[in-house]
Amino acid sequence: MIYHVVTEINWQYALENGFYEAESLPKEGFIHTSKATQVAGVIERYYKGQTDLILLHIDETKLTSPLKYELAPSVNEEFPHIYGRLNLDAVVKAEKI
Repeated sequence: MIYHVVTEINWQYALENGFYEAESLPKEGFIHTSKATQVAGVIERYYKGQTDLILLHIDETKLTSPLKYELAPSVNEEFPHIYGRLNLDAVVKAEKI
């Protein structure tokens, strides 16, 4: 299982369109995701104080886009990156956080 934080409005947009593309996809070529042990740190670093957040629980075996684990030098950890759109059937749970 991998995880991705998204705003409620962006998740609603994904549900209406049948797929999810993070802002990072056209800019960096991938969607940032995390392992369970990394979620709290990601929220603390990038989403502190935000209240409109959804945590997506993603079954990586259901992804239709490639998944690669790559080093994030800023925290010296490997993070999972989805290289393409996130197909919604890979999302097994969307949890308000």
